[in-house]
Parts: sequence; structure tokens; C-alpha cells
Amino acid sequence: MKPLESMVLLICFLLIVSCLGQGDCRADEVTRPNVVLVMADDMGWGQTGYYQHPILKTPHLNEMAANGLRLDRFYAAGPVCSPTRASVLTGRTHNRTGVLSHGYALHRQERSLASAMQAAGYATSHFGKWHLNGIRGPGVPVLASDDHHPGHFGFDHWLTVTNFFDVNPIMSRMGEFEEFEGDSSEIVVAEALKHIGEIVSDDREFFTVIWYGSPHSPWEALPQDQIPGEQVKSAHHHGELVAMDRSIGTLRSGLKQLGVDQNTLIWFCSDNGGLAGVGHDSVGGLRGHKGTVWEGGIRVPAIVEWPAAISPRVTSYPASTMDIFPTLVDLLGLPSESMLDLVDGMSIKPLFFGEIGARTKLIPFRYQDKAAIVDNNLKIVQENIGRDKYLLFDLDADKTESNDLFSERPADAQRLRQQLDEMVESIANSQSGVDYAEGKVTREGPHGRYWREIPEYQPYLADWAQRPEYKGQTVRKANRKAKSGQ
Repeated sequence: MKPLESMVLLICFLLIVSCLGQGDCRADEVTRPNVVLVMADDMGWGQTGYYQHPILKTPHLNEMAANGLRLDRFYAAGPVCSPTRASVLTGRTHNRTGVLSHGYALHRQERSLASAMQAAGYATSHFGKWHLNGIRGPGVPVLASDDHHPGHFGFDHWLTVTNFFDVNPIMSRMGEFEEFEGDSSEIVVAEALKHIGEIVSDDREFFTVIWYGSPHSPWEALPQDQIPGEQVKSAHHHGELVAMDRSIGTLRSGLKQLGVDQNTLIWFCSDNGGLAGVGHDSVGGLRGHKGTVWEGGIRVPAIVEWPAAISPRVTSYPASTMDIFPTLVDLLGLPSESMLDLVDGMSIKPLFFGEIGARTKLIPFRYQDKAAIVDNNLKIVQENIGRDKYLLFDLDADKTESNDLFSERPADAQRLRQQLDEMVESIANSQSGVDYAEGKVTREGPHGRYWREIPEYQPYLADWAQRPEYKGQTVRKANRKAKSGQ
């Protein structure tokens, strides 16, 4: 071999070694990706085949996890649905955004991830559950006159319902009602792929949000998806997850058929922890369930798949739905002003390409009278804010949060106690408007109204009242009225 050829080969070898050492060489070789955010509704941390659930096999999620970055310590920002959805769109803990719980509207002065993607030239779309417009109760189509519909937060196209929805849904496409037949998860994925196909044919990049209605109650799975031998409730609950998993396979294969799978980043997670009383353990042995700030209420399954840039790996790095917006800003080079100055998440872009050591930013949780902070392996919990009782856990050694270390580790206990108290105060300042440029929060939009109480929905009540998910709401409301003597 000639000396010049030897020198060229040596230089190439050194460049490859250097690139691998940096851990991000694959990212430099690809253009900015399309992005699809996918979220289940009430799917617990333990409800996947890759976590050895005894009933659910989830072959398509398993394949996605084997092909991407599996996040084993990923947290929903809230223990119920709407708060977590607000955190995805803002990068902030939900209490700052007006979404204290389900049935609260997202403040219009928040800066939205969809708006940032829209400004960056992406075609933006939303499919499925919305639940950020302040309407409570079962899902119904979102009206064009709704001043908190997805279009007000940066989505060019939307096919949406207010809340949970099951088989044969009625949905709203940009305010026009459409009826569909079949499983809701398969419907929203099919409609999303149809729209993505149009965007791809126009040679544009896309940002698509798919928020399932499954496996939220009242659970109505198709017969072929129900698992034989289970009690009716569990059979329907697990059956919805069977169909949802199948739709994940449809999404991945559909992107491949469109020729965009390699450079599309899919980020899958759930909106909160699992439910109690639905057959086999939904939270994988964790403490608590939906509605609590214990691990079972906030730790959720999560996968990031981006074939062009992410090599398959499993990580225990703690991350959150609040990190999605900052990560995409960092990854895509979006302007820093895309977000408000005060965000609670952080970019985990480097994690896509290799392990990065300890997390440098705390993960805060504040829901009703409960508060918690996750600091890598440590977690502090205050069950009743304002009462002087704090609990400290080492999650590496005690994932079930059974052994309180508050008195045994005084330095960590006092440090995290102070940080938790500061977090609670900071959120209170946000709620009073201190962290908005305007100096105050405008309490615009509905908060906690039932759709049956909204005049615009009256023409549709007779038809909707016959649907199973709406009949249950009617019965519950009638029972409450009877008990109160109305």
C-alpha cells in the first residue's frame, strides 16, 4: 500500500473513532426529522410485553422499543390526563399553564410546541383526544367556535374530540363533524397517515400529534381484541390496548410505505400511570395508581424511535413529558424564544446518542394537595402541602417507595425539602401571573364545564345520549341530582 493511501485510511479511521466517541455522529449525517408524538390514555408503566406483563404481548411496541431508545424512567408531568398534555405543549409543569387537573383550559398566553414547529415550517396536525379546552365529561367533537381548539395552539389541521372516545366515534375535523366505524386507535392512526401522505407528497416536513382515547374507561374493545377468559371489564380494558398496539404497527409500517420512516422521530408515552382494578397489575409493581404522585401514578412507558440517528438502547435516565418541547427546540435549532423563559423541562437531546450521566435539573410534580420532586435516584414527597410531613425515597434501591429515608439522610432531606418548598412557591407565582410578560394571567376560556351545559351542543344531545360512554355520564348526573333533591 502506498504511503498516501495509508495516510488517508488512518485519517478516516481516526475520524470514525472520534465521531463514535462524541456519540452524535449519526445525528450530524441526517436532515432535521419529521416528528410524531404518540400518547396513550391511562396506560400504566407495566402494561407492555417488554416489561413482561402476563396478559399483554404488545408486539409492535416491543419492536419499536427494540429499535429505539427505551426510557425506563420516564414520567408524565401529571397523574391525570389534561395536565400532562399541557406539559407536552409547553415544557412547563401543568399548574403554571392553568391546567390544574382535567377539565381546565390551557392558557392562551402559553407558548405552544405546535406553534414553534409551525413557525419552523413544519405542517402541524393533531388527531384524537384534546382535553385542553376546559370541557369535562366524555369526549364529543370540538366545535369550530371553541376558543381553545387545537388551531388556537398552532395546529394547521385537526381531527379531534374533547376527551376519551371508544369504538365508532364522532369526531370533529376542523369543526366539521364526522362519524367513523371501528376501533378509535386504528381510526386516528389511519387518518393521521392519510394526512401525512398529503404532506409528504407536497415535499414538506410534518409534526403530528396522535393522542389516543385508549385505554381510558368506559372500555369498549372490539370482540376480536378481547382476551379470552378474562372478566368483562379487564377483557375490554386489555382489548383496547391490543388494538392500540396494532395501530402502532400500522403507524410504523405506514411511515415506511411513505418512505419517511428512517428520518421520522416517533416519541411514544402515556399521559399518566395505570389504573387499579383492571385485572393484572397495571403499574408493574410500583406504588400508587393514576391520581397520585407515587411512581405508579406518574411513571409511564416511553420510547423514542428515530432510525436514522438513534441506535437501539435501554436507559434508566430520568426524563419527563416536560422535556419534549426543550428537546425538540435543541434538536431542531428552533429559536429560544419559542418557549417562555420559565420552563420546567430540559433538553435530553444528548441522551439520544449515548448515556450522559446524572440529570442536572429536578423533575417537579404538583397536583391538588400533593407535591414531589425527582432528583435522579432520590424522590421527596409531601402528601399534604402545608403540613409538615415529607417522605424521602431512594428509587434505585426501593422502587416501591416503601422505606422512608427522611430522618436517615438529613442532608439530602433538607436540601430536597427546601427545593420542594421553593417549587411550590414558584408555581404559586406562576398561577398569579408573575412569570408572564403581561404581569397577570387572563382567566380566559372555560374551566370545568360539562358539554351538556354548553348551548352549542344542545342540537346533538339526543343522538349522543344513546352512546354507551355518554349514557353513563347521564346516569351519574341524574343520580347526583336525585341525591341532592334537585
